Amino acid sequence: MKSYHMDQNDPALNLALEEVLFRRLGPAFPGCFLLWQNAPSVIVGRHQNTREEVDADWLAARAIPVVRRHTGGGAVYHDLGNLNFSFMEYAPERKRVDFARYLEPICAALARLGVAARLTGRNDLEAGGRKISGSAQSLREGRVLHHGTLLVDLNFTDMVAALSVDPEKYRSKGVASVRARVANISEFWRPGTTMADLRAALAACCAPDAPPEAVPADVLREAHQLAEEKYRTWEWNFGHSPAFSEQRRQRFPWGLVDLRLEVRRGIITSCRLSGDFFATVETAELEQRLIGVRDEPQALQAALAGVDWEACFSGCDPAVMQKFFIHA
Repeated sequence: MKSYHMDQNDPALNLALEEVLFRRLGPAFPGCFLLWQNAPSVIVGRHQNTREEVDADWLAARAIPVVRRHTGGGAVYHDLGNLNFSFMEYAPERKRVDFARYLEPICAALARLGVAARLTGRNDLEAGGRKISGSAQSLREGRVLHHGTLLVDLNFTDMVAALSVDPEKYRSKGVASVRARVANISEFWRPGTTMADLRAALAACCAPDAPPEAVPADVLREAHQLAEEKYRTWEWNFGHSPAFSEQRRQRFPWGLVDLRLEVRRGIITSCRLSGDFFATVETAELEQRLIGVRDEPQALQAALAGVDWEACFSGCDPAVMQKFFIHA
């Protein structure tokens, strides 16, 4: 296990660094732990429709970038009041996402500072009944990435302005206000505690045998190139959103799933999945199964035979997801 300093605050570069390190995981590089911060930015989930998640005009007026990460989950606002963490492991035996494995040491670190945090829902940490952290996770070819954000001293006014909040998401949790659901860790830790203290506690609990070191120069060079080619591009961060003639949208315990279909003469010609769910496979494979299929239950059932629903929607009930695709 390595532990790397991430001194830059550029969100595109930080996400590119994550991806480069993630690609290198293997027997010779079994894992690493990162702590990093971003300048003001919005980070959207891999499967989300960016334009539905952000107030693009508000962000553009303030030159605040939107960057898409390569893991699922929902959109989050970052500023220097956030502290972000990443765990990476080469674990070919791992087949399903496991949030508790990585969030338990985070809770242990917070406890050292007097913060009583606990895992709630799929991927959140709460203190005092309010959210202080959200996480996302990706499994690809034996490699695991778990990353999350810790709300330390976040500007909630800017967060609310930057994000176009899904009202269904917050209504389903019984809270009308975003601000009522979230809190800064600084509200709970012992007086006099600092961001540096939090970093030290996290390093001690999450990578106790790995003294922090600088990111290798070759990794940094590759990350700069990837940031320019991918994470700073409109194609990756916004992409082209085609018009769809049919929409199926539902919030499940495992996340929001939004299915949009373009249907011509009863045949599905385009398919797009979005939402804040997690997946351990590319959802493009599921989308491709539906193209060219008649939009009727029998044909859809045949096209979807053999789908690994739990890989496409981590933590789901396969029967419920099949019904959603066929009968919704």
